[in-house]
Amino acid sequence: MAKQLQAGRLNGIHNPWVEFVKLSSEPGVVNLGQGFPDFAPPDFTLEAFRHAVSGDFMLNQYTKAFGYPPLTEILASFFGKLLGQEVDPHKNVLVTVEAYGALFTSFQALVDDGDEVIITEPSFDCYEPMTLMAGGHPVFVFLKPSPIQDGELDSSSNWKLDPTELASKFSPRTKALVHNTPNNPLGKVFSREELELVASLCQQHGVVCITDKIYQWLVYDGHKHISIASFPGMWDRTLTIGSAGKTFSATGWKVGWVLGPDNIMKHLRTVHQNSIFHCPMQGQAAVAWSFEREQVHFGQPNSYFAMQRRHDHMIRSLQSVGLKPMIPQGSYFLITDISDFKRRMPDLPGTADEPYDSSFVKWMIKNKGLASIPVSIFYSEPHLKLFDHYIRFCFVKDESMLQAMVNMLKHNKT
Repeated sequence: MAKQLQAGRLNGIHNPWVEFVKLSSEPGVVNLGQGFPDFAPPDFTLEAFRHAVSGDFMLNQYTKAFGYPPLTEILASFFGKLLGQEVDPHKNVLVTVEAYGALFTSFQALVDDGDEVIITEPSFDCYEPMTLMAGGHPVFVFLKPSPIQDGELDSSSNWKLDPTELASKFSPRTKALVHNTPNNPLGKVFSREELELVASLCQQHGVVCITDKIYQWLVYDGHKHISIASFPGMWDRTLTIGSAGKTFSATGWKVGWVLGPDNIMKHLRTVHQNSIFHCPMQGQAAVAWSFEREQVHFGQPNSYFAMQRRHDHMIRSLQSVGLKPMIPQGSYFLITDISDFKRRMPDLPGTADEPYDSSFVKWMIKNKGLASIPVSIFYSEPHLKLFDHYIRFCFVKDESMLQAMVNMLKHNKT
């Protein structure tokens, strides 16, 4: 009998993005599916990178394995003030290959065979496979939408955790809870009351909170992002993950980080040291200088951390062609209800077991030249068909791209 080639932990794991990215890259397709800007990072960030590449030749060599010291120092200073916490740049900060690297390192360091990880749905699709690859068992709890009045726009704030249901997901085997705010794909910014609930349960059950905060600066309409690590007793059990890619519109640089207490971080350092070891140097230097600039301007009108105009433009654009966008409180994304299409066009081409939103996105790419992402890919198998009447758009795009979307839909109506 032939041996299985792949490791058993890979069985059943696949990435749905491969197919949609391929379809979105066809000539003439307006890609509003993937979460990357199609405009340049800010001038001060580009200048920082140019300086890193052409300046000190030692920036071409190894730096400290756990992060370029000026970067770990500014991250400790910047986030320490926000969290109300003394953050040691050597013990409490780890620079990773983007937030993806921070997440993977966290799961590998903390999750053991049979450990349970609570994941709030909808959730970014890497949480489940990363849990499985570490030998863990994902346990899902989903945000429930509240009814809205006819004619009103839905809002991500209407999607809430059920306290009783969330509490029921904790068990003696629960090792970690993954928390993402603002949430991708909903754009939900969790309220203080919701965070207090999560914090209380994590402390009650001795659970680590892995908090994915890569969109923390992208909050709209006066909503406020709150860090769960700033709550009493939570710094000691929270990993706070961030990303320069989303912060400075430079997703290709792949610079991320994770902050947390040393008794947890030391295990992440062990994984990092024996896998990645060291992240690319010039990007770290450029991000360090960019944060130094933002630390001076943070909270002022000339701070870079502002995307409200694009958020508003996308909502108006989708409404103008008869779609029903859900107003996001934060992130790069909004989701749109396609229930009307599901009623009018129930039999789109696709496999028998394919969720409707997946078939719809493929139809829209082929017939409209417009790419989005089906929201069902952000759900686990038991739940995905309950939420297959939504698609996700990225609105952090140049205005010409958003206008191209409107033109395609208006001139090509179904």
